[in-house]
Amino acid sequence: MKHLSHAAALLSAVVLGAGCGDRPTSPTASLVPSFSNGRSGSKHGFGFNGTVSGFPTGVVFLTGGGSYDASTASNTIPSETFVHSGGGFRCTADVGQGPLKGCAAGEGVRWDTAQLLASTTFKCTGSDAAKPAATSDHAVVLLADFYRAGDGIDESFTAQMIVSETDIAPEIPGNQNLWVQGVGCGSAVVHFSN
Repeated sequence: MKHLSHAAALLSAVVLGAGCGDRPTSPTASLVPSFSNGRSGSKHGFGFNGTVSGFPTGVVFLTGGGSYDASTASNTIPSETFVHSGGGFRCTADVGQGPLKGCAAGEGVRWDTAQLLASTTFKCTGSDAAKPAATSDHAVVLLADFYRAGDGIDESFTAQMIVSETDIAPEIPGNQNLWVQGVGCGSAVVHFSN
């Protein structure tokens, strides 16, 4: 019995000592993670689902989304930008031109982002005049890597793409709010959040 009371007293002292030595449970300024790269900005989320075409050959279906900070966008490649986005893609008709040249109907698995671009010029068809587009709160310009099933972790193609809440080519009938370089424009279901 005497050993039991000594053991209980020793255990109480250890628990009390450990409790007094604990650090505070609320975070301090040095423990709060920082996601800023030194530039002010805000994060935006987006999601989309659509099909693009318009050039002589090729139709591509895309879906995906992610988040980005427009203030970090840069046309200097490579640059560190804040963007985390990706999704699925499939060539539904052979692409015979541009950066996705060689993507055959039925090929394509996924895409992810190489960099957030500040701006680009784009064409919806081969004969279309080049038009400007810029990353903003309601549009994102990406340099994206596209992967086919047999290529593993090595990108099969790299091309620019635009996802926008609004029509990027109002002179063309319909709503053109999705674009892939060398394939064309199309209509997509698009959502942005701020």
